[in-house]
Amino acid sequence: MPFSLLKYGLTNDYPFEKDWDLPVPSDLKRHYDVVIIGGGGHGVATAYYLAKYHGVTNIAVLEKGYLGGGNTARNTAVIRSNYLTPEGVRFYSESVKLFRELSNEFDFNIMYSSRGQLTLAHTDATIRSFRQRAEVNKHFGGRTELIDPQQIRELVPTLNMNPADLPVLAGLWHIDGATARHDAVAWGYAKGATKRGVELHQLTEVTGINTENGKVVSVDTNRGSVGCGCVVQAVAGHSSVVAAMAGFRMPLTSYPLQAMVTTPVKPFLDPLVSSSALHCYVQQTGRGEIVFGGGSDPYPLYNTRSTLELKESLIASAIEMFPFMANFKLLRQWAGTTDMTTDYSPVMGLSPVDNYYLDAGWGTWGFKATPICGKTMAELVASGGKVPELIAPFSMDRFDAFRQVNEMGATAASH
Repeated sequence: MPFSLLKYGLTNDYPFEKDWDLPVPSDLKRHYDVVIIGGGGHGVATAYYLAKYHGVTNIAVLEKGYLGGGNTARNTAVIRSNYLTPEGVRFYSESVKLFRELSNEFDFNIMYSSRGQLTLAHTDATIRSFRQRAEVNKHFGGRTELIDPQQIRELVPTLNMNPADLPVLAGLWHIDGATARHDAVAWGYAKGATKRGVELHQLTEVTGINTENGKVVSVDTNRGSVGCGCVVQAVAGHSSVVAAMAGFRMPLTSYPLQAMVTTPVKPFLDPLVSSSALHCYVQQTGRGEIVFGGGSDPYPLYNTRSTLELKESLIASAIEMFPFMANFKLLRQWAGTTDMTTDYSPVMGLSPVDNYYLDAGWGTWGFKATPICGKTMAELVASGGKVPELIAPFSMDRFDAFRQVNEMGATAASH
């Protein structure tokens, strides 16, 4: 056995690493400049950008479970910007640009894969809406176009062009569609943040939020109370629950969202394929598994359990698009909790409590917004509450002022 192999086999670290991935657990300090509630992708991304680009390092990220163990670990890792509204396209296009450079930013491979996303149109009405989306995307810098059935056959030769007797008439081809390893994104941001002095406290659940004269002053946890200059709430799935601790309500309803994956098979599908009529999307990972996803459950619930009903409907739709997949074996099924707004856009920015900032209402599109959300929320915190122009349309008061940013239907699923 080579001596070098034996040497590294007996050490606690990999050859290419000089330090542990994350610092060992520590005690909570009595006061932090910034407390971030939620140790998922958005929370650690905000901490990273604050530390690296704004010099704010006295930060505690509080996570009741483990790093990236909430919705970050439960999504299907799709990245795209082909939304319906100018506000949405501008926002998510900036996120796609940041995603492309994250591996270089971290010096850490997030397994970013640019593959394109194809959304199938089965009716003339859908074609008209897709044409509008394509023009809005192109106007604001996205790469999206309407393609015909022959082009679809060339992109996805194995696709059934008449699934469930719904002929494929056209497709919305989003060239910028991509995937990335979701846990790698969370770990990359966390490593970069903690390297610069940010504290990540896992297994630390927030139990109360204290205010004085309309301003947040401290946060109670299962490990004690900490004072704070400001708080960033980034708890996808439980935003209404945490906001209630701060004394205000949010215009959100939480629904389960399920997905599933097969055992690995030989590569046959490069683009991400979804159907606007079947409410199902299909993708193949770099390891060969086939991931199925669709619409959220039709009832509010916080329980992240899987159901036979959803499994049957999703598999039926997937087999309609790719009939030979009936022979595949299902590996596992899982669910997350989505906070949905009435206009299917997020809630970002200020809250009714001073120095309490919101990163919520992400529904099914939170992962793809991770970089730009972290960057803009960091700008918001560092400026003392000056809302960046890019996220101003997503303020919570838009519902009182009837300025909704309607993205309904932008997912090609039942939400």
